[in-house]
Amino acid sequence: MFLLLPFDSLIVNLLGISLTVLFTLLLVFIIVPAIFGVSFGIRKVYMKTLLKIFAWATLRMERGAKEKNHQLYKPYTNGIIAKDPTSLEEEIKEIRRSGSSKALDNTPEFELSDIFYFCRKGMETIMDDEVTKRFSAEELESWNLLSRTNYNFQYISLRLTVLWGLGVLIRYCFLLPLRIALAFTGISLLVVGTTLVGYLPNGRFKEFLSKHVHLMCYRICVRALTAIITYHDRKNRPRNGGICVANHTSPIDVIILASDGYYAMVGQVHGGLMGVIQRAMVKACPHVWFERSEVKDRHLVAKRLTEHVQDKSKLPILIFPEGTCINNTSVMMFKKGSFEIGATVYPVAIKYDPQFGDAFWNSSKYGMVTYLLRMMTSWAIVCSVWYLPPMTREKDEDAVQFANRVKSAIARQGGLVDLLWDGGLKREKVKDTFKEEQQKLYSKMIVGNHEDRSRS
Repeated sequence: MFLLLPFDSLIVNLLGISLTVLFTLLLVFIIVPAIFGVSFGIRKVYMKTLLKIFAWATLRMERGAKEKNHQLYKPYTNGIIAKDPTSLEEEIKEIRRSGSSKALDNTPEFELSDIFYFCRKGMETIMDDEVTKRFSAEELESWNLLSRTNYNFQYISLRLTVLWGLGVLIRYCFLLPLRIALAFTGISLLVVGTTLVGYLPNGRFKEFLSKHVHLMCYRICVRALTAIITYHDRKNRPRNGGICVANHTSPIDVIILASDGYYAMVGQVHGGLMGVIQRAMVKACPHVWFERSEVKDRHLVAKRLTEHVQDKSKLPILIFPEGTCINNTSVMMFKKGSFEIGATVYPVAIKYDPQFGDAFWNSSKYGMVTYLLRMMTSWAIVCSVWYLPPMTREKDEDAVQFANRVKSAIARQGGLVDLLWDGGLKREKVKDTFKEEQQKLYSKMIVGNHEDRSRS
């Protein structure tokens, strides 16, 4: 027994030294830079190294497939086929032209061939659905050593399989524990820091501490995802008394934006760990939390938001008006609520690079824990953020038109497809109003033709 004591002591000493070195490295290279908002450029070197490895692995995979005469899978893009915009009336006239030699002016009010327009439109919608494919992950053309992102991955060579296995070991045995430790550190500091700041009297000193506690903690959480973020046009960052609106791909959108700015969050009150975080945050900063019974009361929500933005000393509100996560290819319909209250809107476009990890959260397929595990076992989260110039509602513009104008600006800047569909359709049936709109357009065309002939 006494002979083992020196050995046990050596193990304990080595373990203590290892933990001390690890903590020192985390403190010097991650936590302290996060506090001051600086970077040593290690993540960018890491990203460039990964890109070279991905390119080599993809070429080796394609070469191996060709040598064995395997057919390579070419993924379909998640974008829609570009078509020249045409109206219902123009398309029906084109069908009538091709199906009849009679002049258009002599055509009857209704022709049987009109049915083919609606049949064709229905088939196109089934084959190239603009809505449901916005809620599936992107299939990459290159392989990023994640077997879940490319259908071409299969056993091709020992070298490639060993490289993939090494990637699994690095991601699950090194990156995952490190990221969990950083996330725990960031969340713990956020809860403790905001709780302590909350006991201070209101004033500039409290606002100063609250801002820097929030920024520090969010930056640590960003590093827990090895997030590499490029911010553009920071001169346009949201200011007090305004509303920041952005396209929504993932729950981590909040962390991405909050690590570069100080915002008042809007959301529903939760229980559990999320509830603890919310209660701590609201002590240090005037966030806007709603009870479950209040969320559906549009007038109450609008009143609370209006009161907040009218106070120019309060932080800008951060809102994602799509109301659901879209798969990083498109921007869908913005809910009009945040555009009705008359505040200055600061649009922000967020675009992720899926080569290093898919940030999209498919909430109907993955729970939050599974999603976070996928994020923390990806190589990195790489994205670009564009701050657009502030926008205000014009005199002859209603809330819907204003929302669409802001949405178009975000889509254009982020290189995203601008869609008019409601993202809520992924869980709900198509509303009758959408069907009635097409019926009204066709009816208007028929009635319009009849009235034109009556006048003549």
